[in-house]
Amino acid sequence: MELPQIVEMHDLCDQSAADDANTQSSLGQAARDYTPTIDVRSIHRASARPRDLTGSIAVASAPVSFGAFEVTVGVDPYVPDATSVLDAVQREGYEGIDLGPVGYLGTKDNLAERLHTRGLHLSGGYVAMPYSDPAGMEAAIVELETMLDLFDTAKASDHLPAPKATLADAGSGARRAAPGRAHSDRGLGLQPEGWDRLAANLQVAVRLCRDRGYEPTFHHHAGTYVEAPWEIDELLARSDIGLCLDTGHLALGGGDPVRAIMDWGPRINHVHLKDIRRSVIDEVIREGAGMMDVWRRGAFCPLGTGDLDIDGILKGLHTRDYRGWLVVEQDMIPGPDTPADAAALDQDRNRAYLRARGL
Repeated sequence: MELPQIVEMHDLCDQSAADDANTQSSLGQAARDYTPTIDVRSIHRASARPRDLTGSIAVASAPVSFGAFEVTVGVDPYVPDATSVLDAVQREGYEGIDLGPVGYLGTKDNLAERLHTRGLHLSGGYVAMPYSDPAGMEAAIVELETMLDLFDTAKASDHLPAPKATLADAGSGARRAAPGRAHSDRGLGLQPEGWDRLAANLQVAVRLCRDRGYEPTFHHHAGTYVEAPWEIDELLARSDIGLCLDTGHLALGGGDPVRAIMDWGPRINHVHLKDIRRSVIDEVIREGAGMMDVWRRGAFCPLGTGDLDIDGILKGLHTRDYRGWLVVEQDMIPGPDTPADAAALDQDRNRAYLRARGL
């Protein structure tokens, strides 16, 4: 069985109006600044390829790899329509696709048909919630319930994992402006009472997912209060939720994905696979730039062209007998100078990269 690739969604729904204005005005320039390059430093790793991963892992893609996520859909005119994305994911041989922004791929009336006619399955959906800010939780719970309603219309097959309700913290304007810096500056993190609120509100969301028949997973995310390895440790200690390992966001937060599989392996129940350009990440952190700059500067790149040990990550998952979705994510922001087929070509290469490694 081939592995489905899963894409994570980035929810900035709690950002201020000023943040929204800055986001919209920067999208066109972000796309012009996005110039993928090939970093050959990881090419030598291809000789150490883990095999025999089929049968337990499904590979999915995601709308974010085509530029469709919360800060672009409905804002950036260069985001492709859902039909184009679904057709490309089918053509490239993925087994599944992540939901993307609720409503983007389809509604309760047509999502199942759109997936079924292409032989695709739903791998998961991402929702960010302000766990440490009780005032915002009511609206976030409604959003989560809406996402689970869509899950209900796209039931999993008997031979593939069920879609994962992928929960993340919504962060804050201050944290989004300082990605990657909580690793060395714990003053950016929550105080004990903030962690108490986060844990209590997270449990409400976890219980809702389980009551609806879906096992959730928690997505650590740059620009939020669960980003750095020490924050992930705190989250795991305060809850029983599984962990969505996002290799790119972990590296941005100061962690090592291979080490993470060793340390947190029993808790990992979902994977978002990314490669990164460390030079871009280091530059963003050094300059004190924000999350939009991470995406704008092309920090996430095709598998095997960046600086992460993708083969080591796959080997670690195999050693831990990981079973579930492997969602391939390559966050990008399209623009007027982005070739229309650029994202589809990259996702075809990503699928070929994994297929060559037994997935």
